[in-house]
Amino acid sequence: MKYPQLALALLLLTTTLAACDKTVPATDAATAAANRSEEDLSAEDLISNPNTANPQEVPVPNDLGVMTFSEKEFDFGDIKQGDVVKHTFEFTNTGKRPIIIDNASSSCGCTVPTYPREPIAPGDKGTLDVQFNSAGKAGVVTKVVTVRANTLPNINEVTIKSNVLVP
Repeated sequence: MKYPQLALALLLLTTTLAACDKTVPATDAATAAANRSEEDLSAEDLISNPNTANPQEVPVPNDLGVMTFSEKEFDFGDIKQGDVVKHTFEFTNTGKRPIIIDNASSSCGCTVPTYPREPIAPGDKGTLDVQFNSAGKAGVVTKVVTVRANTLPNINEVTIKSNVLVP
């Protein structure tokens, strides 16, 4: 044969392509759920995470606390550069267990959330104070505060906006 390297390369390419064409049957529940349409999925399928170290299925309690905010977005409107503004987001625990907030954070140090450290009983209200320092900011600013708690879902977000006017 005149070009043995070319023949070997073609053989390897054919073998690789044949190996990549294999399909794996959907045998586990997570794979089967991934192949269904969104309308067919239950809440349990949506929060199931197959990437766990535990091979056993872990049931998700449906009686957790639920953070229901009276508003999830607040616009401060026009503010002057350097102003420090604050807004209080109010929420109600509409779930069946007390809410314990693990953490509240923002992607920027200019936005500081303050949250209750004590549990919020079912039916009770809680507040999330968000303070924004506009120093060094200009134009339309949007900041998201992420709240992690023992709720369903376990991540809740609120948003503040403002238009920072430069003198």
